[in-house]
Amino acid sequence: MSTLHNVDLNLLKTLDALLDERSVTRAAERLSLTQPAVSGMLTRLRESFDDPLFTRAQRGIVPTLRALELAAPVKAILAEVEGLLQPQQFDPLTADMTLHIAATDYALRAVIVPFMARLRREAPGIRVAVVPVNNETLQDQFERGAVDLALLTPDTTPQELHTRRLFDEEYVCLLRDDHPLISTGPLTLDAFCALEHALVSYPGGNFSGVTDTALAALGRSRRVTLSICSFLVLPEILRLSDLISVVPRRLAIAGAGLTQLPPPLTIPGFTKTLAWHERTHRHKGHQWLRQLLITIADETTNPVTSLP
Repeated sequence: MSTLHNVDLNLLKTLDALLDERSVTRAAERLSLTQPAVSGMLTRLRESFDDPLFTRAQRGIVPTLRALELAAPVKAILAEVEGLLQPQQFDPLTADMTLHIAATDYALRAVIVPFMARLRREAPGIRVAVVPVNNETLQDQFERGAVDLALLTPDTTPQELHTRRLFDEEYVCLLRDDHPLISTGPLTLDAFCALEHALVSYPGGNFSGVTDTALAALGRSRRVTLSICSFLVLPEILRLSDLISVVPRRLAIAGAGLTQLPPPLTIPGFTKTLAWHERTHRHKGHQWLRQLLITIADETTNPVTSLP
């Protein structure tokens, strides 16, 4: 009795060649095998299908009715296997898929916004689902397919993932255009420390961050009077108050009604990285999406300017 355990791909390729060539010799030449090897495979095929499959004739061999019944299904199976082994084709204009990205509020504004603007033009059928970054469950989310890409920093990226550096970020001070400080000249360290500050803390409730670490190294401190867990509401808060905030430069670019000033001290920036799992590493569609995101990040880092 024939089972999947005793019929392998090589046997099906041999059966297909025998059906086409009607000759053991010619089938052996087509398969780059010896005639005894093909004869041995034919013996195994006969045992597997419990049928002679071919009978000798004056010129070559003649297929039995059972062999003829198998001809079309065998070709279909071999064609499907061949398709699996061929490089996957991907056309962004006709692609229909969903991309899951784990990102923070910062990455939403700095990376996802320009990425989506380009994606809608070049691949309108691709849907994007953005989910929060959860460092504790991220690896499991990648393995389950709940996340395809993550926008992280090197220190928060699991070692098992593939990564690509996107850009280095720096900090600037952000405050409203008509803030009283604007008319007093350059922002000094004394004025910076005397102002009331707003701080974004993703965990929530923290009143200290990288700026405070840099100040402490100088023996200074500042007054953080507002701690929020999202960058999204920060611009509106700054427009309606005398608060100042130290924010990543890419978030300050879109601050209508807000002014950027360089910090009066050195505040270490951070690197934004793109991470993905081996599960999608070789998928043509995901490769295209990753490259598009990398290209856009590079363009925002090194904008092309017109020559005079």
